[in-house]
Amino acid sequence: MASKRAVFFCSASSGIDPKYNQAAQNVVRAACLAGYTIVSGGSWRGTMGAVCDAARECGAPNEGVLPEFMPGLEYAHLTKLDWTPDMASRKALMRKDANFAIALPGGIGTMDEMFETATLKKVGKFHGRVIIYNAFGYYEPLKALIAHFVKEGTLPPEDAAEMEFIDSEQEMLALFA
Repeated sequence: MASKRAVFFCSASSGIDPKYNQAAQNVVRAACLAGYTIVSGGSWRGTMGAVCDAARECGAPNEGVLPEFMPGLEYAHLTKLDWTPDMASRKALMRKDANFAIALPGGIGTMDEMFETATLKKVGKFHGRVIIYNAFGYYEPLKALIAHFVKEGTLPPEDAAEMEFIDSEQEMLALFA
């Protein structure tokens, strides 16, 4: 049987509200308990660090991927760390063989990762599920923007539906049940 992999796209900002880190850790713990390998950007900062902490606490495989131009940001206790020459290679390696690509609250880097993954899903180059965790309503503005794209005819409804917004922690935890 193929391994189960969940990639988490998230913030590396140290200024993020701690409630988002706690919500992320709860989801990561559920994925760990269900036997998933946890893949992230591999940094010790922000939500990335919180994701790595939760995976480590659970004893799950914890893989990080960092571009070579970001030395010193790597989480110290990864079970595997890959270095890539650039951000494009980083995203591709993070997504490789993932069952889930989960966007946790984050900024432009998280949006870049999520939108690229959704685009690859649309064209048949990513086969996992694209999940946007709308913890504490964080992604309500993005939901409105996606609805605007559909309304204006720039995004077909079926493609919009491939980006699954999940609003509650219970629904997130159920993904891994």
